Amino acid sequence: MAVMVVATSEGGQYNGKITWFVLLSSLVAATGGIIFGYDIGISGGVTSMEPFLKKFFPEVYHKMKEDSNISNYCKFDSQLLTSFTSSLYVAGLVACFFASTVTKVFGRKPSILIGGAAFLTGAALGGAANNVYMLIFGRVLLGIGVGFANQSVPLYLSEIAPARYRGAFNMSFQLCVGIGVFSANLLNYGTAKIKGGWGWRISLAMAGVPALVLTVGSLFLPETPNSLIHRGNGHEKAKRILQRVRGTDDVQEELDDMIEASNKAKAIKHPFKNIIQRKYRPQLIMSIAIPFFVQVTGINVISFYAPVLFRTIGLGESASLMSAVVTGLVGTSTTFLSLLLVDKFGRRLLFFIGGILMFIPQMVIGGIMGAKLGDEGGLSKGYGILILILICIYVAGFSLSWGPLGWVVTGEIFPLEIRSAAQSINVAINFLFTFLVAQVFLTMLCHLKSGIFFFWGGWVIIMTGFVYLFLPETKNIPIEKMDKIWREHYFWKRIVLSNQDHEEIKIEGA
Repeated sequence: MAVMVVATSEGGQYNGKITWFVLLSSLVAATGGIIFGYDIGISGGVTSMEPFLKKFFPEVYHKMKEDSNISNYCKFDSQLLTSFTSSLYVAGLVACFFASTVTKVFGRKPSILIGGAAFLTGAALGGAANNVYMLIFGRVLLGIGVGFANQSVPLYLSEIAPARYRGAFNMSFQLCVGIGVFSANLLNYGTAKIKGGWGWRISLAMAGVPALVLTVGSLFLPETPNSLIHRGNGHEKAKRILQRVRGTDDVQEELDDMIEASNKAKAIKHPFKNIIQRKYRPQLIMSIAIPFFVQVTGINVISFYAPVLFRTIGLGESASLMSAVVTGLVGTSTTFLSLLLVDKFGRRLLFFIGGILMFIPQMVIGGIMGAKLGDEGGLSKGYGILILILICIYVAGFSLSWGPLGWVVTGEIFPLEIRSAAQSINVAINFLFTFLVAQVFLTMLCHLKSGIFFFWGGWVIIMTGFVYLFLPETKNIPIEKMDKIWREHYFWKRIVLSNQDHEEIKIEGA
């Protein structure tokens, strides 16, 4: 592989190639996305399987099968059922802060290893579960694994990737999330047909396959040069690894920038305390706003509960699972398209296109369900297919924009001195609102009914406006020089620049 990245004064690029070494390293690391996506997809599928519900959630099974007086929108409303889905994200929320310390002190590689091992253990426990407590404890272990992986993998990909192609490399994480979701939906469709009603065990246990790849593969990953320099493991070792991943001996300029960034970072003794400083205000706000907006798109409603949602509109178990397979395939394909476009057209344009593709289907779906789906019965086959098509368009919009870019942007905007802390905040907010959405969605569906789609659509308008006003373009800017985008932005420069900086700019301008 010999794609050259030639240094230019305009883009600030460094010398190097996209090497097979960096591709393989990134591929192994991005497997962390597969375990995350697999879990998202598998939980929604098994919770729509009748044998699974009958064994662990008999109350829900009874409402679905026998109680005709329950509204279509309320048949799956169970806090215990949502606890099965959301318990993972509570564990991930707590784990990501421990992961921050491990990532900073011991490096990105150990965090990836811990994440894979914890997820592997949780998958085994889930597949062997005999009661709901064993089932949920397995989910907690999965959450610990996801917490460590989501904290460390995006950082690893950002630091190992060439600056010019960093967007595409970072998107490999979200691409793997999509592959995980699609694989889980496809497996659920197959295991639901197994006679004897034990197919859900295969679905839960198979999460161990990508976890095993990540765990074993992480043993052979190189540590990132940024982490080696920051932890004082020697500039020469970092240089050798940098030469290997860039495929050239001429890496001194990039190495010097890493050393300079590390020296600044070492002056910061308490990153969580320092991240609230005025000069880091844009990064702090983005680390909170972006993962929050990702969750209020409503995507995890589709990801977690797609089969449940399709059963709500009257589809059978098999048709619901196959519909989830279709949406998963659309999401994975569009994420790959986004990977090809992100470093050519930039982040902001994809955000805008994605916003339009998400907003319109949500409004139409809400209108159709409000007008055509009552509390009992179901939609006609024609309307069911139309809703499936609209959901596919919505998923395509998310997978083109907020899905992958939510990880890309937050993985590249943080300076080294606060990078681990900021990424922990990013992951924690992601998990917090994933938990809240997962925990309250079935209740919201019961009370808001079709209006829930208008609720999510309103947030899409707000978040698209936020990007337009407050998120600068980060395409082709080296990660060590990312701070300049805030100093040049019409809004953020008034916050990050001190009075002395403003005076120096005036003098230079004069």
